[in-house]
Amino acid sequence: MAEKHIRKPEWLKINIGANPRYTETKRIVDANRLHTICSSGRCPNLGECWGKGTATFMIGGDICTRSCKFCNTKSGKPAPLDEKEPEHIAESVRLMGLDHAVITSVDRDDLDDLGASHWVKTINAVKKCNPNTTIEVLIPDFQGRRELISRIIDTRPEIISHNIETVRRLTPLVRSVATYERSLKVIKQISASGITAKSGIMVGLGETPEEIEQAMDDLRACGCGILTIGQYLQPSKKHYPVAEYVTPEQFLLYKQAGERKGFSSVESGPLVRSSYHARDIFKKRTNHFQ
Repeated sequence: MAEKHIRKPEWLKINIGANPRYTETKRIVDANRLHTICSSGRCPNLGECWGKGTATFMIGGDICTRSCKFCNTKSGKPAPLDEKEPEHIAESVRLMGLDHAVITSVDRDDLDDLGASHWVKTINAVKKCNPNTTIEVLIPDFQGRRELISRIIDTRPEIISHNIETVRRLTPLVRSVATYERSLKVIKQISASGITAKSGIMVGLGETPEEIEQAMDDLRACGCGILTIGQYLQPSKKHYPVAEYVTPEQFLLYKQAGERKGFSSVESGPLVRSSYHARDIFKKRTNHFQ
């Protein structure tokens, strides 16, 4: 039986558009042969963010060793790491004039240290080249290996994010290797270090509001301070189907619930993604930028 197609509602229709800042951001990304989750993940906010001169850099190549059913990033056998990538990222941050840089990566389960050394080199390179830039990283679970997560923590980025992606019940259906409990342990280790811990959840996969609130409680119990909630959009027919398009009204209810539960910041909306408005959230939390 064919899957029933659910028509995309008006509130999810976007216009990418372009402006000089968008064009310059794209030029810098292309010139340095960089990968961004903006394009690899088909982010609906690419036009808005690139138009403001912001981008989420993706290190470790553009091929992931995992094959999660929600993710549009290519999966398979990755190429060797680009040893010049840390410097290219650092220089691009400088050229874009970023005061808050966001970095993520593919999973590199093929490497002995799962890519931790490359992460450390990249963060240190960005700091050296851009001493006044704050750094936010969105990390994989590193198979739950605490010593590898500690290496990222030791570089002291301002925010370390790790997404639980969905509720406990749906995790085995949409995540290929990661587990719900392991992700919570990663969040707990980050928070225990004194660094702000952040996480993200997709909705529209078939979860219930009660399950979302339970996930919020689980995250808060682990010390998570910042939460993003956004609509899951099926990248292709091969990916996990959309169960529903959550209304803007329900997203507002999720935001209010998260704030009641003690998150210092909750970004909740149909087009919200992990790094959406990351600079603004950091600015609001710390009054860092004047």
